[in-house]
Amino acid sequence: MSVSASGSAELADLAALLSDRSLDDAALAALSDEAPETPVLPDVSVIKVGGQSLMDRGRAAVLPLVDEIVAATGSHRLLIGTGGGTRARHAYALAAELGLPTGVLSEIGSAVAGQNATMLGYLLARHGIPVVEANAFGTLPLRLAEVGAAVFPGMPPFGLWQRVPHEGVIPPYRTDAGCFLVAETYACQQMIFVKDEDGLYTANPKTDPAATFIPEITVDELLARGLPDLVLERGMLELLRDARHVRSVQVVNGLVPGNLTRALAGEHVGTIISAGGPQ
Repeated sequence: MSVSASGSAELADLAALLSDRSLDDAALAALSDEAPETPVLPDVSVIKVGGQSLMDRGRAAVLPLVDEIVAATGSHRLLIGTGGGTRARHAYALAAELGLPTGVLSEIGSAVAGQNATMLGYLLARHGIPVVEANAFGTLPLRLAEVGAAVFPGMPPFGLWQRVPHEGVIPPYRTDAGCFLVAETYACQQMIFVKDEDGLYTANPKTDPAATFIPEITVDELLARGLPDLVLERGMLELLRDARHVRSVQVVNGLVPGNLTRALAGEHVGTIISAGGPQ
């Protein structure tokens, strides 16, 4: 990446500010916002395989999706994150009842998401697709170069440093947020959430027959509706609103064969949620 004379001057000013200003300084923040960023993995698609949506359903749901993922590696480079699912929810309930803090719940959630990543990794092992833990993400480029895909646990590795929510003790940034952060940090091509619903609805379609499908919406529009039941974590939506690279996410039903393949090809399948506004 070449830097113009004006760009070089801005970087020099930034270096000067970094040397003698607080890192919370407004001028420093504004100038750092203008610094050029290098996309790390711009041709990679991130897929989040829902724990409760897919993994908890067993072979009937998971094996067809595994076949679809393997077929997709012929034309796409993939990072596949896993959710925690029902076991994580049960562990959260027990930990909360015992009075344990948010950071501990975050570590528990990480363990369950890791178990799902391990299981999915074994199913993909004969195709050479490995599981990469959060502390080994430096090996991702090698893994992608070798086989074009890798599995990772979706829980962000905040652990004890997880932000404490305004209410309750459930970690606000869980596996949806973790997978999105991977896509955003590496400036990936797209972020696809594979769930067991056709996308976003005005209510839970499993329990409310009057729920209406929402094919496309912005984060602000979605949050303004104040829907009690969302298909994605609210924490992830806040991250999307502030994102620099991944400005939209897609939610598809992984129980419908071909949906993931179509989404990877750029088709509008399911629901698309966009950051909205200028960037």
